[in-house]
Amino acid sequence: MKIEGHSALVTGGASGLGEATARELARLGARVAVLDRNAELAQKVAREIGEAHGADRAVACACDITDSASVEAALERAAAAHGPARILMNVAGIGSAKRIVGRDGNAAPLEDFVRVVNVNLIGAYNMSRLFAAACARLEPLEGGERGVMMFTASVAAFDGQVGQQAYSASKGGLVGMTLPMARDLAQHGIRVCTVAPGLFATPLLLELPEAVQQSLAASIPFPPRLGKPSEFAEMACQIVTNGHLNGEVIRLDGALRMAPR
Repeated sequence: MKIEGHSALVTGGASGLGEATARELARLGARVAVLDRNAELAQKVAREIGEAHGADRAVACACDITDSASVEAALERAAAAHGPARILMNVAGIGSAKRIVGRDGNAAPLEDFVRVVNVNLIGAYNMSRLFAAACARLEPLEGGERGVMMFTASVAAFDGQVGQQAYSASKGGLVGMTLPMARDLAQHGIRVCTVAPGLFATPLLLELPEAVQQSLAASIPFPPRLGKPSEFAEMACQIVTNGHLNGEVIRLDGALRMAPR
């Protein structure tokens, strides 16, 4: 499917990998809705996209992906500005690191596990089910395609480290959901893929001390550096334009395999 002229939704679009994806989609001609809980930052990104590519090319939508009413309101706002979306980039997510048994001997708080899974897995599913229902009602494009969606997992889905039980479980759930969702939505002409990034130079990671950043970069076989958000965005857009990519999980990690710690 061509990107130019179509409407796209990007969750977590106000920063990091989501921001890079929103900017790349706009550069390639899409009309982009920047969905994020941080409404102020989403407005900033949308404004900058508009300044670079045209005022009608981006709209900011405050959105909590775990809340169905919030998602429905964001979809309505995006559709009012740009028309029905055919592209969904699920990039929003949160992290966590809790040992099951802490150094104090106490069990990890259940609330932390629930929070991470609720955002990363259930929130992504919530966003996708509402997008898919709307997309399935659109007229098919050439070849019968109606739309495409991407999930953002992590290499932690495959080799999670100590303390990453919640994060790995949530990202592993996205990996496990990819193929059955692609099969389910095939009848509607909607493709589904997942990208599992490794270590990327996101704002959160760049807050770490320089020595820690260099150590992490050195653990990547090749290229021995942190991934660039622009590289993630390029892969996300490739999923849209390559019509035979469906039901696939793509590791984007420079051949990294995470050590236990």
